[in-house]
Amino acid sequence: MRSKPETQSLTAATEPPSSTSMDPIFHLLRILPFGFLRPPKLRLKLPTLTLPSPMTVYALVLLTYFMVVSGIVYDVIVEPPGIGSTQDRATGSVRPVVFLPGRVNGQYIVEGLSSGFMFVLGGVGVVLMDLALDRNRTKSVKVSYATAGIASVVIAYMMSMLFIRIKIPAYLR
Repeated sequence: MRSKPETQSLTAATEPPSSTSMDPIFHLLRILPFGFLRPPKLRLKLPTLTLPSPMTVYALVLLTYFMVVSGIVYDVIVEPPGIGSTQDRATGSVRPVVFLPGRVNGQYIVEGLSSGFMFVLGGVGVVLMDLALDRNRTKSVKVSYATAGIASVVIAYMMSMLFIRIKIPAYLR
């Protein structure tokens, strides 16, 4: 047995199919249009990506949190009105209503945004109280942060409970 045909078949198998083609038109089309063209020598620089600052990341996370707790997805899918209206039985006049009463799983757009703002206000208050514990700050700044943080948390809690009482009249009585 001769070993030559085996090596020839192996080299033919490893070569790209374009070089083993016997078609002269294929060779002509491969060489003719691109024979005189040369690629330009470009000095391209890769873009450098820098990490965003911690405050940018915090702002994006806070904005995402606001959108989630405000019910933006619900507003996009259901398309509720921005604000509702009800007719006064005594006078017959129409007055605006911000909260959709009696329905826990429904909301107006303004209701969702105001509730989401209260949740974000409470979260920012917790962050301010955390900043008040920093040892590298002066005492007056610590007191300011703590006061603003406690006030934010208390306001957010009281307003959220008021929203719940408006939304569900028989709740917490």
